[in-house]
Amino acid sequence: MRKNIKLAAGFASVTALTLGLTACGTSSDPASAKDKAGSADKALVVAASPTPHADILKFVQDNLAAEEGLKLEVKEFTDYVLPNTATQNGQVDANFFQHKPYLDDFNAKNKTTIVPVVDVHLEPLGVYSKSVKSLKDIKAGQTIAVPNDTTNEGRALHLLADNGLITLKDGAGTDAKLSDITDKKGLEFKELEAATVPRALNDVDAAVINGNYAIEADLSPAKDALVLEKGEGNPYANLLAVKKGNENDPRVEKLAKLLNSPEVKKYIEDTYKGSVTPAFGAAE
Repeated sequence: MRKNIKLAAGFASVTALTLGLTACGTSSDPASAKDKAGSADKALVVAASPTPHADILKFVQDNLAAEEGLKLEVKEFTDYVLPNTATQNGQVDANFFQHKPYLDDFNAKNKTTIVPVVDVHLEPLGVYSKSVKSLKDIKAGQTIAVPNDTTNEGRALHLLADNGLITLKDGAGTDAKLSDITDKKGLEFKELEAATVPRALNDVDAAVINGNYAIEADLSPAKDALVLEKGEGNPYANLLAVKKGNENDPRVEKLAKLLNSPEVKKYIEDTYKGSVTPAFGAAE
């Protein structure tokens, strides 16, 4: 989940070039004004996790964008940090990979100014195992792997608590951590980067896995999970996000409209069959 060294190096170079160009031109320059005026004709570059985010964007790119007059370019990332830093730095125009609690936490910790545009889908977090077939078979002394980033770990712990595997202290919020567990029921926990949790299934008794990473690991959340998050009232809808001030970019507005279209709804339902579900609406 963390930084891909090659991508990081590449973006560092782009950042340096961008800074150099910025020093040579201001918003008052004719060239800069021309670029701004012509931005609607440029491709909208969106950073996205491979599955299902990039897949959904490529569906839009191949089937819907041209009719809307939108040029769309999709850049895939395999971690949860670079898409936001690239958006903040202007190396991409938008991103599509995260939910609101993660975005809020990232902005607070990194002093970034990224804002949500529109909710698109929910990837239910699930508990998976290769050694047990039911939650009731998970016993004291066994180990459960959980994602180690703040919001997804809290989300995982609440899923375990809601299903009686642990007890959390009163008031534990979306950022709950292991120290908020008041009764581990004899269980041990292994904290791992979210992207690596599926690979740990052979080494632990159970694991809480993000929906997109479960799909990438050839798991079917709707079929293989011992338990899944409930969709109703779930705050973890994945959303399109941009740097503050770019919400009204005509290209962003077009993409937001397409991501909440009937065609995308049908694509999500037909493709993921309950493992990913539409969660359309204005992001708050």
